[in-house]
Amino acid sequence: MPRKKTKGKYKLKTHKATAKRFRVTGSGKVMRTKGGKGHLRRRTSKRTKQLFTEMIPVKGKSYQKRIRRLAPYMSKYKANPNARTAK
Repeated sequence: MPRKKTKGKYKLKTHKATAKRFRVTGSGKVMRTKGGKGHLRRRTSKRTKQLFTEMIPVKGKSYQKRIRRLAPYMSKYKANPNARTAK
């Protein structure tokens, strides 16, 4: 049985840790979560803990470039990654 012909382009692997930490907005901004949410928050005020849930835009072109390189398909399928097959 003959092999399938490839189209010539390579599939890029997504860095999963980067894909979990960052999101891309509809306008193309790279957003990040805040650190310090894991543990040791017993003495932290409620307001500070609420601020941990916000997402902040990534500052710096070099950081954004690195994130986009690690997760190349993040900006392609913004909101719903499973909707790529539905046309």
